[in-house]
Amino acid sequence: MFLVVAASAAGTAFEWYDFFVFVPLATIIAKTFAAGLNEAAGYFFALGAFAAGFAFRPLGALIFGRIGDRNGRKGAFLVTVSLMGLATFLIGCLPTFAQAGIISPILFIGMRMAQGVALGGEYGGAAIYVAEHAQPNHRGLMTSFIQTSAAIGLTAALLVTLITRAAVGETAFAAWGWRIPFLGSAGLLAVSLWVRLKLTESPAFSALKQSGGRSERPYVESFLQWPNLKTVLIALTSMMVAQGAVWYCAFFYAQFFIERVIKTPAAMVNTIMIAVVVSSAPLYVLFGWLSDRIGRKVVMTLGTALATAALFPGFVMITQAANPELVAAQARAPVVVYADPAQCSLQFDLVGKAQFRSSCDVAKSVLSGAGVSYRNEAAPAGAVAVVRIANTSILSADGRTLAGAPLKALKDGVAGRIKAGLRAAGYPESAPPAKVDMWKVYLILMVFAVGAAALYGPQAACLVELFPTRIRYTALSVPYHIGTGWVGGFLPATAYAMVVAKGDIYFGLWYPVIGGALAVLAFIFLLPETRGRDLNL
Repeated sequence: MFLVVAASAAGTAFEWYDFFVFVPLATIIAKTFAAGLNEAAGYFFALGAFAAGFAFRPLGALIFGRIGDRNGRKGAFLVTVSLMGLATFLIGCLPTFAQAGIISPILFIGMRMAQGVALGGEYGGAAIYVAEHAQPNHRGLMTSFIQTSAAIGLTAALLVTLITRAAVGETAFAAWGWRIPFLGSAGLLAVSLWVRLKLTESPAFSALKQSGGRSERPYVESFLQWPNLKTVLIALTSMMVAQGAVWYCAFFYAQFFIERVIKTPAAMVNTIMIAVVVSSAPLYVLFGWLSDRIGRKVVMTLGTALATAALFPGFVMITQAANPELVAAQARAPVVVYADPAQCSLQFDLVGKAQFRSSCDVAKSVLSGAGVSYRNEAAPAGAVAVVRIANTSILSADGRTLAGAPLKALKDGVAGRIKAGLRAAGYPESAPPAKVDMWKVYLILMVFAVGAAALYGPQAACLVELFPTRIRYTALSVPYHIGTGWVGGFLPATAYAMVVAKGDIYFGLWYPVIGGALAVLAFIFLLPETRGRDLNL
């Protein structure tokens, strides 16, 4: 059993490393593969690239789910780990935008899609493989080690990035050092393949194969037969919406928010996040074990409720702890944007190519990029937007008839005037490191992490127990990756677009809060208790 758990968790941790190494490199990735975009557009490109990998995870779930249900669990996740490792290695070899032009971001997005397809088949295989080997009264504990693999992979990604940055220096890291974390995945791939090749097929699938009970049509049985489709929908609306909303907010949107929105130095953010992720890893095991004692449902429900309730007050306290000067400036010199509402777009752009050229969009992009909250006031139709900072008014500019260098010059001019006004009003360009209360930020994030771990620790066991053996790989993987891929993967980009539209740096939190609240209701009224179910049915 030790080899089963170790090999499955190690391989999954490697795949999470490959997928998550993008997170601490998002700013450099935007500059490398989307050079020439302004700050806000570059940030949207980074968020869009992050989402692209998640968007393709359900496709991977369909492809490898069928392979796993027809041909076995082992073979499916040998292919997934190979595909992930190859795609990650190739990202480290890609040409920059300066070298290859538009082909550069296209190739990069393509590799992110390949990673998403690979990860879509990995998680289900690993969780099922361990659960089908485990004793029923230890299933939550054993599968919780698969859940820790996400924390291990993210920790490794953050550590490798931090160490490489320190070793080569910021200038070299931005130029070529960012490739090292991607290229280093080749060694991890070799180790993962070697370990997994030593595994045998799971006993539940072997018995199913010998009895001739394998599904001939896993898609039809999973999604076109109401009893199974109903279970898929329950899993999606409870566990998977909760994970996409709560877990990804706690570990990903929180990092984007602290670094990008409230301007905390990147090295400090990486240090805090490493501490949070490492501290959270044992919690998955604790809550997995606890679910073997008192049930999966109660543990996951309470965890989701805790994290959801803590989001709004927690993010406010994080801002106060990480950038108190921003909070003070916001209270002393509030910002108002006077603009024609018809000229204000929802700045949701997953590929970073939209121009957002109206005077309203230009002004809001600058303010949101500076991490500044603002109030929206309607101006007469056709009026050029005005930004008012305390008692100072700054005129924006309309670039809808411009493109290329003239448009960039116009946006740079507006940005310069607004940023000068913000500086004069006492707004900090970034959080002063000496005033960042790292311990307080860490403790607040740990509240989120406790709730997220209580949700995620028992989740693998519950998902495996929900579905019959003959369609388990397909039926489990699809809702898992729709929830995490679409709800979680699109969270940062959607939340940021909501912030820009509303002018409130906390407004994007409604996305995970509403998702978490709906998931709690689904847990209470729809999800059955699965602890101890027979996995050979």
